[in-house]
Amino acid sequence: MRELLSSRTADHYADTVRTTVDRIAARLRTTTQPYSGATPAQLRSLVDAVDLDGPAIGTPAALREVDDLVLEHAVWFHLPTYAAHLNCPVVLPAVATEAVLAAVNPSVDTFDQSGVGTFVERSVVDWTARRIGFAAGDGIFTSGGTQSNLQGLLLAREHALAGVADRGAILPRLRVVASTSSHFSVQKAALLLGLATDAVVAAPVDAVGRLRPDGVAATLAAIRAAGDVPMAVVATAGTTDRGCVDPLDPVARVCEADGTWLHVDAAYGCGLLVSPTRRHLLDGIERARSVTVDFHKSFFQPVSSSALLVRDPADLAPVAWHADYLNPQDSDEPNQVDKSLQTTRRFDALKLWTTLRALGADRLGAMFDEVLDLAAAAQRWVDEDDDLVLVGRSQLSTVLFRYQPAGVPDAQADALVPQVRAALFGSGRALVAKTVVDGRPCLKLTLLNPDTTLDDVAGVLELVRAAGAALVEGDDLVADAAAVAR
Repeated sequence: MRELLSSRTADHYADTVRTTVDRIAARLRTTTQPYSGATPAQLRSLVDAVDLDGPAIGTPAALREVDDLVLEHAVWFHLPTYAAHLNCPVVLPAVATEAVLAAVNPSVDTFDQSGVGTFVERSVVDWTARRIGFAAGDGIFTSGGTQSNLQGLLLAREHALAGVADRGAILPRLRVVASTSSHFSVQKAALLLGLATDAVVAAPVDAVGRLRPDGVAATLAAIRAAGDVPMAVVATAGTTDRGCVDPLDPVARVCEADGTWLHVDAAYGCGLLVSPTRRHLLDGIERARSVTVDFHKSFFQPVSSSALLVRDPADLAPVAWHADYLNPQDSDEPNQVDKSLQTTRRFDALKLWTTLRALGADRLGAMFDEVLDLAAAAQRWVDEDDDLVLVGRSQLSTVLFRYQPAGVPDAQADALVPQVRAALFGSGRALVAKTVVDGRPCLKLTLLNPDTTLDDVAGVLELVRAAGAALVEGDDLVADAAAVAR
């Protein structure tokens, strides 16, 4: 069959993929802004015009349609004017490896479906565990930080319930301690794990949103005094908005003294594992019971590439489930489905393996350092600008700020935040994010592109200034600002 990838279609495969890659390369050469500026209604109309029950148009025409529809209106993370979310540009060795994954299509749930892939993934997991400081750790690749956090807290729940005869009586009393800056997936995991609606307890934080170790200790004591059971403490190594790292070592000491599981969400900050200058920010991470890492954030990997690591391999046991047709209990093969919440699972570890072989860990660390240095310089730039107000300082690569020149009151500055963001997005020339910090909205740059310069960032901030000025002065605010941005 000509439709299937096989020895008979190898030449057709090569021609098809080559043509597709050429189209993508042409887009990369010529695309100058991160988004087309199309509205949701326009995009919906374009998609709705395609009849999926209509006559087949053939592979060449279908791929041309992808170019015209998807690539034309894609959000491009490699451009320096993309500064919205935790999306990184991707390294070439990993992109090339995606072609291997798509064509071979392995599933690394069982050894007889992946062969050498099982050991490649285990090698990458072992490498990551050693970087964390887990001398004999283990882990598994996941779909992303949300799944990694879910699995980490599942393991913590099972540890808390080990030996408990009446699980139903204890489950509603389990509590998870986290900061108000922790990722929303902690709350979602608590829901999925059947915990009480008030199971996630916010511990006191310092002025920049980092957990206070004394506050964690006091929160754990209060939980026990109320007759409830601390299940886990979640520390964050790279909060999504502020880009701050909780003091891991003192928090770990508190958890050890209390006998409570420590999970570290290092989805954002895992790049510090290879940083030549800032690895110390993760001091104490080796004392955690479980750690989330997202290579598709700070290791410049294509989505998805994430993992959950544990200090003690035995802690992974609760997720094992055996099926006679897949991974029978008496099997002596290294079936990784025994460690995973997923069954069918992509061989995403190969991308990082190839990257480490091609570039080396030191180069990846230097690239991450470059974006952290850039963010520090951008914060200084904002702080010295008369029209912009810096909102706190990041240890990683976010920049929080408002457009608020002299004479603009707080309420108006707050109202400008979503309007400025919408104006820039509508123009397609630059993408920034918005969030809320300490009860007030602000704009956010998330810098994850080592090719971005301070001049590039200054250009984005000039677009913010122009849009803000038009919004302050104009009647049709968003329309005026979008016109200026264009």
